[in-house]
Amino acid sequence: MGPVNGYMVRRISAVALIILLTCNQAAVGQENILDSLFTFRAGVVRTGSALNIITRQTGYNFTYDSRLVNTENKTDLTFTRLRLEVILDSILQSDSLVYTLIDKYIIISRALPSPFVKSDSETPEEVFYISGIISDAETKEPLPFATVVIKDKGKGMVSNARGEFGLKITRESLPDTISVSYLGYIRREIPIEQAIGNNFDISLIRDFISIPEIIIRTHVPQEIIQKCVASIQKNYGNTPAILTCFYREGVMKKEELQIYSEAILQIYKSSYSNTLLNDQVKIYKSRKIENTSLDDTLAIRLKAGLSTCLDLDGMRNNFDFMKSDNMPEYSYRITDIVMTDNESAYVIDFEQREGIDLPLFRGTMYINTDDYALLNADFELHPRYIQKMKESFVTSSLHGFDTWPVTVKYSVSYRKLNGRYFLNHVRGDLVFISRKKKKLFKSQFNVFFELAVTGIRTENVSRFEKEELAPIHSVFSKTITNYDYLFWENQDFLKPEENLLQALENMKVKLQEFSDENK
Repeated sequence: MGPVNGYMVRRISAVALIILLTCNQAAVGQENILDSLFTFRAGVVRTGSALNIITRQTGYNFTYDSRLVNTENKTDLTFTRLRLEVILDSILQSDSLVYTLIDKYIIISRALPSPFVKSDSETPEEVFYISGIISDAETKEPLPFATVVIKDKGKGMVSNARGEFGLKITRESLPDTISVSYLGYIRREIPIEQAIGNNFDISLIRDFISIPEIIIRTHVPQEIIQKCVASIQKNYGNTPAILTCFYREGVMKKEELQIYSEAILQIYKSSYSNTLLNDQVKIYKSRKIENTSLDDTLAIRLKAGLSTCLDLDGMRNNFDFMKSDNMPEYSYRITDIVMTDNESAYVIDFEQREGIDLPLFRGTMYINTDDYALLNADFELHPRYIQKMKESFVTSSLHGFDTWPVTVKYSVSYRKLNGRYFLNHVRGDLVFISRKKKKLFKSQFNVFFELAVTGIRTENVSRFEKEELAPIHSVFSKTITNYDYLFWENQDFLKPEENLLQALENMKVKLQEFSDENK
């Protein structure tokens, strides 16, 4: 983390750090660029640097994913009047790649290899697929981040920001039921055997509670929050658990995707009692898709996204706005009581008090009226003071450019399984503006990271070995060097939203998991 003021460190329990990188180009018009002759004298450089040098000289940008190109490999970019296609084969150390010209892009691709046929003893478990959209029954509006689980099981998923979901089911779960829930709505249950192979609209009915205003006014929100904090160990457990998760992060400039990374991982979730043991992360699989040379001078990477997801478990790390010492700086108001899974929850809005000239949070909490468990928290840094947090978010700023955060929003939810609450979903959405000094033109970058828990295990839980641990404080995308063609197998993933899919298509990349047969 970059240097920040003491009061900021005390109040901001989870931040995402950004690194700015340069990416300069110069345009050169060529009708048949791959057959054109070029000379390079750069010597031994990293493959990523070699591609950038070629971009500057030719004016053509490269699009590829990490299954094909390891940008950290060393290569010798020393050639005299050779065809560009031959040069690319040499520096990429492959003669089996295909280069396609689309506008000013060179698309690096390769046909998928023939499927590997396993022996009978290695036949993979049969997997069925359920998908659909969760929406409001009256308005037909999609319900983002709704919870879809196999009833009374640890396996589940959340819908994406457009209400879309997908869930993979093994044969042993066919007799079970999927449960679909959303705060303020009546839960729906659907037999799995009826849902298999369907892509349907699951409409949820809003559940209204008629509560006299006087009942809401007589409750003190600070007391409810304090009861929530006092009940953490009882509600969230004093024994560790293993969470299987889907994680993704990305950076978009306007509608153009710069980098997209995703992973299947496991989290050793420490006890919520007073323990000195930290949470741990082990990466099971990961991959990325990168557009290394956009027609611009700026590229942004997310740093410490995995670490931020762990920090945003507010029941483990105490949200700033739930700490007793910080309560005098916030105003709280109970605005409603809503139904959830046949129970009810207080809706508590919070915001920094007038006259508090510090960058604090504002948002909404949902706290169970019976056991005082926090179910959900949506919050953001107050826009009025967000620029005071610039040094906490932007590191390694490019010389000659000024970059600052515009919005920083987080969402965290928990779900109940067999009487105990577990982390369910974490999402961060950050918007940054970058402008060259003394210039009016500005560039906007949308940065996102997301963690969805797809499986929960509480038996036979042990900490990971040191060599298995993921470097959670680093730039995650830079840790990915390989690609698995059978990446997902029977693992669940969070369906990408339409804008992300469109951005991938614009990069001429179509992921196998999002093809028509899986929709």
